[in-house]
Amino acid sequence: MSIQSLIPTYICDIAPYQGGKPISEVAREHHLEESSIVKLASNENPLGMSPKAREVILKSIDQIYRYPDGNAFRLKNAVSLKFNLHPESLIFGNGSNDILELASRTFLKVGDEVIFSQHAFAVYSLVTQAMGAIGVKVPAKDFAHDLAKMFAAISPKTKMIFIANPNNPTGTLISKEELKTFLTKVPSHIIVVLDEAYDEYLEIENKSESFSWLSQFSNLIISRSFSKAYGLAGLRVGFGVSDPEIIQFMNRVRQPFNVNSLAQDAAVAALMDEAFVSESKILNNNGKKQLESAFQRLKLSFIPTFGNFISFKVDKAPQVYEALLKAGIIVRPVANYEMPDYLRVSIGLKEENERFIQALEAII
Repeated sequence: MSIQSLIPTYICDIAPYQGGKPISEVAREHHLEESSIVKLASNENPLGMSPKAREVILKSIDQIYRYPDGNAFRLKNAVSLKFNLHPESLIFGNGSNDILELASRTFLKVGDEVIFSQHAFAVYSLVTQAMGAIGVKVPAKDFAHDLAKMFAAISPKTKMIFIANPNNPTGTLISKEELKTFLTKVPSHIIVVLDEAYDEYLEIENKSESFSWLSQFSNLIISRSFSKAYGLAGLRVGFGVSDPEIIQFMNRVRQPFNVNSLAQDAAVAALMDEAFVSESKILNNNGKKQLESAFQRLKLSFIPTFGNFISFKVDKAPQVYEALLKAGIIVRPVANYEMPDYLRVSIGLKEENERFIQALEAII
């Protein structure tokens, strides 16, 4: 008897998530010095981490031999104060991906249907399939979520809907008015997971108001991340916000000690470092203009973005991707998002963006 015969078919059929290539791997494959490589593949903060977070980590590291606070008491209080949320409405995860998985493990069973958009974050499909549920992928409209079609896709088997705002990898944004109208129409027995990993990069007029909607929509779960603007991608910490009853059930399937102590301490410090987040947003806006100007000059079409990355269209995208790797520039192919002619580039430091632009121009 083969091992595969012991595993459910829906698990065997999963294509594992592929992240951006690590710098060390590209260095090995192309015989490059790691210091010469520019990584613009994983939507990381090019400024690194908050200086306040770094300071706290150095102070906390001597306690690493102890188990972390499984209830994340200090971090929970910090987030609740920052966003005016009740502590009982919060749950923390090993990155916001963990929140998406916890929601799926809590609510989904084999045969349930889960709705998400074409070109949306790959993890929605993965966590759906891992539970034996059925993914219902709704065609996008101009690379953005088509909420009207997503609503029309609801069936008696629908248990959950995933929405990313802004969306990765397209960078598109749903207006607050359109999103709230959609939520009012979704039946209350269907869980809506709203993924807001890139909200910190939005201008004031576009920033989410979803926390204030929780009292109206008891079926809403909101996920946030410390991996992007807060610069803590390597520590893996994110949080979810929902009705306290939903949170207490999600906690039943949460792994104990799922957020390590350094991540908790660093997240508390990063959360309070508003100057660093502001600097990160300014850098991102300037980098966005720099890249968009280059794409226009090179006559390459791109999707206007609300995140810290841009997807752009280029002939022979796989070959261009490989050529960029040889030049020491790591971007992200997005063919698995049904965008075979596009590459996604994270917005980096000014000099990193310029290295990418020069390499791209030389290649095309």
